Amino acid sequence: MDPQKYNGNIHPDEWISDLQTYFNIKQNLQDLININAVNINIVISLVDSIIKLPTGIDNIEKLRNALKEDITFTVFKNTNKRKLQSLKYNPERKGGDTSNFISTFRKLCYNAEINDIEEQKKFLYTSLPNNHFNYVSNEFFEKMKNVNSINELVKRFEEIVLEESNLIRNGSVVALKHVATGKYLSSIKNLCYTTGSRKQLVFVGSSEPIPNSLWKIEFGDELATYANNSIKLQHVLSHKFLGIYYYYCDNTRRYYISEYSKSPSTNYTEVSCYNNDYGYWNGDWMFNHSKLENHQGFLKSNDIINLNIKKIYANNEVEFLRSHDIQFTIENDVFQEVVCHNERLGGNDEWCIELIHEVKIF
Repeated sequence: MDPQKYNGNIHPDEWISDLQTYFNIKQNLQDLININAVNINIVISLVDSIIKLPTGIDNIEKLRNALKEDITFTVFKNTNKRKLQSLKYNPERKGGDTSNFISTFRKLCYNAEINDIEEQKKFLYTSLPNNHFNYVSNEFFEKMKNVNSINELVKRFEEIVLEESNLIRNGSVVALKHVATGKYLSSIKNLCYTTGSRKQLVFVGSSEPIPNSLWKIEFGDELATYANNSIKLQHVLSHKFLGIYYYYCDNTRRYYISEYSKSPSTNYTEVSCYNNDYGYWNGDWMFNHSKLENHQGFLKSNDIINLNIKKIYANNEVEFLRSHDIQFTIENDVFQEVVCHNERLGGNDEWCIELIHEVKIF
């Protein structure tokens, strides 16, 4: 491979470094720092004739300075600065490549000779697309405080990207793990309670997030916040929503609009899955962080939460989602009960929400 000619489209430092590597490999010349007046002419001959060099260049440093003083280098730096200004980060969930983005960002900073860390922070911040990093738009510079090197800047950026990738978004598929038992909130398509509402049953079952334990989460904005944001949970396989039903059916199959359906083994409120076609149904859940009182910010994967729902046909009484050791049986199969209650919160009311990044069923 022949040595690259210099035409103003590469940083002079990089070009000289590449030449040094080339000649060292070829073993035709000593280190370029020691190039003598005869051999420097070989290097000068590799400079494109459109670049007019001054006379008297007899060492590599004089050549380096001459190349940087030429107008082509000014154009080169300004071009890379403009590219840096228009550079936009595309998240991986939208097909982007963070590694390639960072490589490009660092290269453009190098080519444009933007070495001031504060200026680099500003360019990195402006590369974030509108609406993509809303959750850190007011925190970005706070997170970047005390950063004094490009390596530390990239490290902090990667931490932010990782945090962003774990945010729960509208339409995300999630699993809810019951913290106390390690089992996942589940439902089975078309398998219904034999008492109460007689709607599709809900239970905690597998210790792994299997298809029956996947839920599509829905809410009004792109991201769910801890500040009064209601959510809906749609069972992926059955497309029915998690909620409570205000239409009680007794063992004689007579229906009463008098109270919420009771769970199969206790006197707590039954939790079921249903499509709200006929009313008497509530599937709007509120959530709060179970470990941090008055927690603010956005809902993200692996948060430990409490879920609560209003009994809208019972003076908006608030009840919390719970599982416990009590079981019930349907068709000789045993299930661990999930209910709603208005008692004091405890460990049985804690759920770990997990973002499912790859969903292979629909």
